Amino acid sequence: MADNNDGSEADPVLVTHEGNVRILTLNRPDRRNAINRAMRKAIKRELWKADADDDVRVVVISGAGTAFSSGVDLPEALTGPPPRTEGTTPTQVLRAIGKPVIAAVNGPCYTGAFELAVNCSFIIASEQAVFADTHASIGLLNGWGGSAMLPRTVGLPAAIQIILSGDPIDAATALRIGLANEVVPHEQLMERSLAIAGSIAASHPAAVQRMLRLLKEGAGASVAHALGLEAEASAAWRSDGKDVGDRFGKRSAKQSPDV
Repeated sequence: MADNNDGSEADPVLVTHEGNVRILTLNRPDRRNAINRAMRKAIKRELWKADADDDVRVVVISGAGTAFSSGVDLPEALTGPPPRTEGTTPTQVLRAIGKPVIAAVNGPCYTGAFELAVNCSFIIASEQAVFADTHASIGLLNGWGGSAMLPRTVGLPAAIQIILSGDPIDAATALRIGLANEVVPHEQLMERSLAIAGSIAASHPAAVQRMLRLLKEGAGASVAHALGLEAEASAAWRSDGKDVGDRFGKRSAKQSPDV
């Protein structure tokens, strides 16, 4: 795994690589990876860089130490300009980029970090992961898309309970309600997340990006409109028959049992 920086704790986001997968690690472990101004700026910068880099096909976000993130650094936010004055939010960038982003949630994932994870393409959770959205309980409102994205992930009744109560949700519950795609033993979190990322990275990059956009655009649309989007995309898509055949052969060989 290659490093893109010197690994100093002064770096709010550490950047490493595993093949065509870029790994972003929130790096304030002494503050449970609370998202301060420097980290917000770094997250946005690194996401845009990953989106522009043809060698990067998937991004994985996780946290250093025992937490994914405790959320926005509230003491900093309350004593200076609020995050909303900083322009584009990290979650707006997540929704805008064309490459899949996996949240590998390794521990507590609260409030602003919860919104960050919900805006990723999907979540793989450690059995030690805990999720909570405490905005309403402390007198704040969602500002990073949580109220829009969470109902589309877990359904409206579950989203209402999660957001209005502020009560924590363990990994097993997150899996049951569809917040997390998978829950794995803590020590296997990055291995499993990178395995999934590797499968995506091995797929046709242009097809992955076009399908990701199609899924995002169709998610909030009616079935009729989503089918129309698919038909338009399919009509405009130009495939390479030889490449399709080669990829099909490789995938079939990989999936066929040994005889």
